[in-house]
Amino acid sequence: MNPAKIRAVETAVKKIWKTAVFIPIAAPSGVSDMPMSDEETLRGATNRARAALADADFGIGLEGGVHEEPFGLLLMGWAVVMDKNGRLGIGGAARIPLPDSIANRVRAGEELGPVMDDILHAEKTNQKGGAVGALTGGLVVRGEAFETAVCYALAPFISPELYKSKL
Repeated sequence: MNPAKIRAVETAVKKIWKTAVFIPIAAPSGVSDMPMSDEETLRGATNRARAALADADFGIGLEGGVHEEPFGLLLMGWAVVMDKNGRLGIGGAARIPLPDSIANRVRAGEELGPVMDDILHAEKTNQKGGAVGALTGGLVVRGEAFETAVCYALAPFISPELYKSKL
């Protein structure tokens, strides 16, 4: 029920289906509070989408996490869209390296949201601009990053006529 994620999904969906009824629900991720890999983060988004599909035409799940690369710990996220026929769409949010001071705390077991709150002397950073907003000086905020991921995940469900109408 994160407001940044809710706005991301609603904005993306309304770009395609202006009259869509959008009902956010609390859906368990089934993964750790701080997913530490692409695999775990994608599994969390998939679990959320599956839970959201119960009474809807589409279930959409988002999950943010981190992934270790040789050059550092990356902040990233996944969006998954499912329909009742088993079709699946997957979209990834852009990746940004975390500074070592933040990455080391996450590697030590802290969740990124509270780490950012501590560093920024703020509350619920993850429900606002998020870590990506802080790291980019507001050039990209969490909701925008997830909105793009949702748009990518919706691609298998979009008709070519919609694209042509935008030209």
